[in-house]
Amino acid sequence: MALRGTNQESGRPFNRRIVLETIRQNGPVTRGQIAEGVGLTVQTVSTIVRELEELGYILASKEKPRGRGIPPTTLTLNPDGGHAIGISLTPLGLHTALVNLEGDVLESDWHSAPGLTPDAAFAHIRTLVPKLEASHRNIRLLGAGMALPGPVGIESMSFVGPTTMSGWNHVDIQRRLAEETGLPAFLETDMAAAALGEQLYGHGADFSDYYYLYFGVGLGGSLVHDGTVVRGARGNAGEIGHIPAVPGGEPCPCGNRGCLERYLSLDAFYRSGLSEADWVAGVMPLFHGAIRTIENLFDPETIVLGGLAPEGLIARLAAAGASLPNSVAARPDRESPRIIMASDCRHSVLRGAAALAVSGVLSPRYGQMFAAPDEKGIDA
Repeated sequence: MALRGTNQESGRPFNRRIVLETIRQNGPVTRGQIAEGVGLTVQTVSTIVRELEELGYILASKEKPRGRGIPPTTLTLNPDGGHAIGISLTPLGLHTALVNLEGDVLESDWHSAPGLTPDAAFAHIRTLVPKLEASHRNIRLLGAGMALPGPVGIESMSFVGPTTMSGWNHVDIQRRLAEETGLPAFLETDMAAAALGEQLYGHGADFSDYYYLYFGVGLGGSLVHDGTVVRGARGNAGEIGHIPAVPGGEPCPCGNRGCLERYLSLDAFYRSGLSEADWVAGVMPLFHGAIRTIENLFDPETIVLGGLAPEGLIARLAAAGASLPNSVAARPDRESPRIIMASDCRHSVLRGAAALAVSGVLSPRYGQMFAAPDEKGIDA
């Protein structure tokens, strides 16, 4: 996304977020470089920088002199200027983390509880904020982001079967999350949240177009185009787990037969009872077919493989990139492998869930964190 400021007075909150996002993406960076990049005057940028420093979101430092003249002050994001709570709700339990502005996981907790009910989940979440505030002094909690398995809003596919959250239909999750944490609350599918986290904090920053293949209890994915997660008309783009893979194959709880995630997912791995090496060898033809389908449909620069699966399992699958079948991605001028591992498989979706809150509050495309009281409600 090209970041450009506005010279209209009503755009003050937007400009603050534009400057902060520019520092996050490009720091260390000077005021002059920011002004040139986003189309604002140096004076306007200097005023905003002063505000951001006072709020504690950025740090300023001077380089050592390398010759004549005074070196310019460079600006970087303050990692401890804000924190977010990332929550991953899965059919296996609840994973939570405290994440700083640079995406570092400072603390995480796993609550094993298969088939967790909404009341039980939110009772556990209710203890998060006071617990974090007691163990980390002077933290600034910006918000809470929750990632859930998809698809969204399809009764027969969202709430039925071992890869879904049965019992969670008709629950106002965002309202409950906001009430229990007392923070701005944000929701997304686990695959889209993981892709966002990778874009903000991981390998995604090196690519403008890539596909994040999310290997969870089920199987899903998200296309990232021009730095933005493509969600589809109803937020369900990328549900590759329900494409037909084996004609007349194993029944799927969605009502169809032979869906890909019945064979290629964490649930399928656990049901098999096989070792990682044996299972990967058996599903390799299906995995190769899925990769080829993604490449021919979306022509990504690379496919990032991550999710809830053990890192060793992800690594074995990613290693298959050395012997993939032909597709539009099999180009002699490739600059990156066809498959790479996510930057932090263990915390992939947690960092993404926290990134929902960070983006929701600080990104120039969302929220009004920096709006003064009389600026609230201005469309940014």
